[in-house]
Amino acid sequence: MDTPLPPAPDLRFAFDAATQTLRASLSPGSLVPSIDPLWLHDRLEDAGYAKFKLRTNAVTTLITQYNAGGRVIDLEIADAVDGALQITTSPDSMEARLTITPAEGGRAVTKDDVLEQLAGRGIYEGVRVEEINRAIAAGVAQEVVIARGREPVDGEDGRLEYLLPETRARVPNIRPSGRTDYRDLGEIQVVREGDALMRRHPPTAGTPGLDVTGRPIPPTPGRDQRFASGLRGVRAQAEDPDLLVAASDGQPVRVRGGMMVEPVYTVDTVDMTTGNIRFDGTVKVRGDVKAGMRIEASGDIEIGGVVEPATLDAGGNIVVKSGVLGASNKKDSANHRIHCDGSFSATYAQQARIEAGDSIFIDDLAMQCTLRAKNHIRIGNRRRGHVIGGVLHATLSIQARVIGAPNRIRTELEIGPDNTLSGALRDMVQLRDGKENQLLEIGKVLTLSDRQPGRIPTEMRDRAQQTAKTLSSEVESLRENEDAVRYLLDLARQARVSADQAMHEGVVVSMGEARLAIQGHRGPSTVRLAEHGLGVFALEDEGAPGNER
Repeated sequence: MDTPLPPAPDLRFAFDAATQTLRASLSPGSLVPSIDPLWLHDRLEDAGYAKFKLRTNAVTTLITQYNAGGRVIDLEIADAVDGALQITTSPDSMEARLTITPAEGGRAVTKDDVLEQLAGRGIYEGVRVEEINRAIAAGVAQEVVIARGREPVDGEDGRLEYLLPETRARVPNIRPSGRTDYRDLGEIQVVREGDALMRRHPPTAGTPGLDVTGRPIPPTPGRDQRFASGLRGVRAQAEDPDLLVAASDGQPVRVRGGMMVEPVYTVDTVDMTTGNIRFDGTVKVRGDVKAGMRIEASGDIEIGGVVEPATLDAGGNIVVKSGVLGASNKKDSANHRIHCDGSFSATYAQQARIEAGDSIFIDDLAMQCTLRAKNHIRIGNRRRGHVIGGVLHATLSIQARVIGAPNRIRTELEIGPDNTLSGALRDMVQLRDGKENQLLEIGKVLTLSDRQPGRIPTEMRDRAQQTAKTLSSEVESLRENEDAVRYLLDLARQARVSADQAMHEGVVVSMGEARLAIQGHRGPSTVRLAEHGLGVFALEDEGAPGNER
């Protein structure tokens, strides 16, 4: 037979809406069971008051007094606490953040409450309603961003737009076979008076931003870029001052802050009647340059006839429609040379000393010449393409149809990186490391300023920020230059000598410390760096392993 349960305590709750408090009364019976906090929680839950904020001391009093057999009358044990919200703004007023304390038996925070307080604070820009809805649904929030201002868009810097077509490629394409694709640099670009050269685009003001209260935030306007003063051979168009046009016929040259037009100086022949020519521009000779004469030009030099033992020095390209003849003995040869910062091209060259800052292109024959090019040497296009004797040096490639001669004339070919490239790379890395260390020290100052506002004067902080910006730009520029030099060094390590038809004994190829003397007559061949030094390969399959001969 089941034992009957003792009678439950007579517990009554009374909620006072005016004071938002909950009172409890207990009347013990003849058999008084013990009660505990868990029992009280269950009763509160049954009555719908479980979410109220309990008064811990009062609950302890109720349980203790009742368990001792005493009666409890109208004891305040809990409170109905409304939810609370707080809206704060960031120091720059670009963000408003919401914190919600959940209700404990009282009224929960509503969306209208949040919107009302935002309006009261004057916050209406960039209000994020979805974030507010999520916070209200959760009933609790901690520093949730509910409004975000609109950042200003800084203006674009002014710029100068180059309007002429690009005509020169600095690094010709190298095919896997070793052959070189190159552009014909023989034609000199010339503009006519009134031709459009460059357009100035003024800076833009930028777009203002707004903080969360709608207060405008001014943007940083772009920096102006104007045409430099003292530009020769050009003028601003009268009806359009931002358009730079040629003031005369000549060769266009890009310079810092604009363009100049170098006039073309034209003569029939350079000899004793004309005297030596030194010209700030481009020189065009319709006929020959006689022995012992000198031409110096800041632009290009174009020769329509033959260059006898003479000196040519050009800041651009040199084009010789016919050929170049050097001195027959070493003493006279030392007094005559051809040099250009760009590319050199001619039909033939004999006993000539030629240096090019870019590449050398000779169509027919190079005999007993000293040729030095920063990039490529190419002998042979539409004609024989023979290299016989002499010394040739190119960083990236030497290519001809026939290299050497059956009678074993010594022909020295040097390929590979110039030592100045490696030195330049080391200097750039050292300079960048120094600037990065400066940037690190300035960063420490700015971090200290952020953590301890007011410790560093505003003027000093502004200077530090500007210096950091300048250093960052310089470091980025140095990294780009380093990448460019590394790219050139990588290209140089792939340098090769290629003979499209034949390579004869007597040819010696060197690359740094590596050296290879050609033995016997060979057909189409290429010499390049292999696993164990320089190797000679069949031209048609030199890219495949195992073909070294």
